[in-house]
Amino acid sequence: MIPAYRVAAQIAGVLSGIPSFVSMIVVVDDASPDDTAAIVQQSNDPRVHLIRRPTNGGVGAAMLSGYRFALEHGADIAVKVDGDGQMDSSQIDRLVEPIVRGEADYAKGNRFAHTRELAGMPLLRRLGNMGLSFMVKVASGYWHVFDPTNGFTAIRARALDAVDWEAVDPRWFFETSMLIELGLIGAVTRDVYMPVRYGSEKSSLSIRETLLGFPPRLFTRTLRRIWLRHFVQDFTALALFVVAGAFLVGFGSLWGIVHCIQSSQTGVPPPLEP
Repeated sequence: MIPAYRVAAQIAGVLSGIPSFVSMIVVVDDASPDDTAAIVQQSNDPRVHLIRRPTNGGVGAAMLSGYRFALEHGADIAVKVDGDGQMDSSQIDRLVEPIVRGEADYAKGNRFAHTRELAGMPLLRRLGNMGLSFMVKVASGYWHVFDPTNGFTAIRARALDAVDWEAVDPRWFFETSMLIELGLIGAVTRDVYMPVRYGSEKSSLSIRETLLGFPPRLFTRTLRRIWLRHFVQDFTALALFVVAGAFLVGFGSLWGIVHCIQSSQTGVPPPLEP
């Protein structure tokens, strides 16, 4: 699955780099204004299928269109490769290996599995990546994952079919929201180390969008996960702790407010101890 938007300069190279063992290549033109679709149509590879979206919906919307096509045509594993050439398609066999072996339902790249990659990253970006990864861990329940915005992913068809597609974000929050939805169905995920590969192209995910957009979305997704996993799907010990904690906090807060009001009316300071 190749979501494509403004990648006319890279898409031909991406297509030529797809390994021969891949049975089908689905390029989703997300209403790109350049010659991306025309270049794809010139491909002589019989595996290539082009889907053209009438309007730009974002990477998530493009991927859902591609996923739907893949499921309809009997795909067993769907791999996401971006059209900008930043992903090394020769690593697809390593990416899908945990799924092929039956050890995972979903595999994703991790560019920072080794300390040498983290050491070479600017401090601000390193802190941001660590903070974002922690928030995604909380929101998804996958405490072992890192590099959550990595778009080099592979998913088993049955797991893909079980995901609530309506809850998947259609734009830049796509990879993270997909991970969170997989957590809700109990899918087994696996990080696979992928070497960092950057070209002259720029990421479509800006620092501003990350800092302002991710935290509130992750907070609401965390509350949603707790509600669904620990109250709706099953009433777990965590749910009991949440209910008891909320009651005690509410009771303690009300008790303190009442005593503060009484103190302000009588002029007598409230006792520090009962």
